[in-house]
Amino acid sequence: MLQLAHKIFLYAFAIVPVAVLIYWYAMVRRRKAIRDFAEAPLFKKLASDSSLSKKNLKFILQLIAICLLICGMVDPEIGSHLENVERKGSDIVIALDVSNSMNAEDIQPSRLERSKEAIERLIDQLQGDRIGIVVFAGQPFVQLPITSDYSAAKMFLQNINTGMIAVQGTSIGSALDMSADMLMNQAGGAVGRSKSIVLITDGENFEDDALRAAKAAAEQGIVVHTIGMGSEEGAPIPTTNGGVSGFMKDKDGNTVVTKLDIQLLQQIAAASGGTCVRATTSDAGLNSILGQINRMGKKIMAEKVYKDYDEQYEWFIIPALLLLLIDIFITEKKTKWYHRLNLFGNSAK
Repeated sequence: MLQLAHKIFLYAFAIVPVAVLIYWYAMVRRRKAIRDFAEAPLFKKLASDSSLSKKNLKFILQLIAICLLICGMVDPEIGSHLENVERKGSDIVIALDVSNSMNAEDIQPSRLERSKEAIERLIDQLQGDRIGIVVFAGQPFVQLPITSDYSAAKMFLQNINTGMIAVQGTSIGSALDMSADMLMNQAGGAVGRSKSIVLITDGENFEDDALRAAKAAAEQGIVVHTIGMGSEEGAPIPTTNGGVSGFMKDKDGNTVVTKLDIQLLQQIAAASGGTCVRATTSDAGLNSILGQINRMGKKIMAEKVYKDYDEQYEWFIIPALLLLLIDIFITEKKTKWYHRLNLFGNSAK
């Protein structure tokens, strides 16, 4: 399979017809100047050493060299072999709470924005690991399937907000079940790799049995780490209605205060041998959890086969340089050996 590494340089071939036209025009002007200077027989005697055929030969060599140099810059690549690549790492799924309570600002700039910043820094530290993202509120949703494409992970991360799931609530158990399913069934058959779920939430679970889901994950060899976002004192939930900012209120008109339930998160982590960390404004806790994941040991991922391409530019650059070198030693004057060779016939002098 052939591919061109730098297709933009194909436009440089426009130089070739331009160079031919300029050379042709120069030769026309030369012949006219010769006719104005003297009769043809007389000019041959006056410039007996001048060789038009050698001038043409030098131009042809230069033109071929230019074409070869352009081909070298385009850099054709040929898929010539298959390369087996082994990667060591862990499989990690981030289960991120996107319920309205994550808009609370007891952790600046908000619980959710602080979580996203921490996840992005985590991605920057991954080496050979694969990552997936599950977001959840009243129900879970796969935001990013498990991948080693860290650029894609960052792109998907930026699109996360509290309005992306219509069903509000905090269904931690369902999020853990979906995350465990991704690790067991969508991880590409990476048997033996350490598998972890990092649950990031304020811990207010109103929908299902989160502790049951954590125990079920542990039975499959998955460790659940938890990060508590928020304070136990709580904070109101900002809202915007028709451009007017305020705070969420209950049916009685009282301001809703969302509080961190750190006890539930500690129980979830303990059920699977994981770590529970309380986030602060300065530290979201992901660094310490990544250290725990690394200490679990990184296993070899199932071998992947990548098609590699061999660059072919040297097959064009080297002949081009040789032609230019030859061109340096070719003069435009007649020599005895060149006269004997007579490449262009007796008429081309």
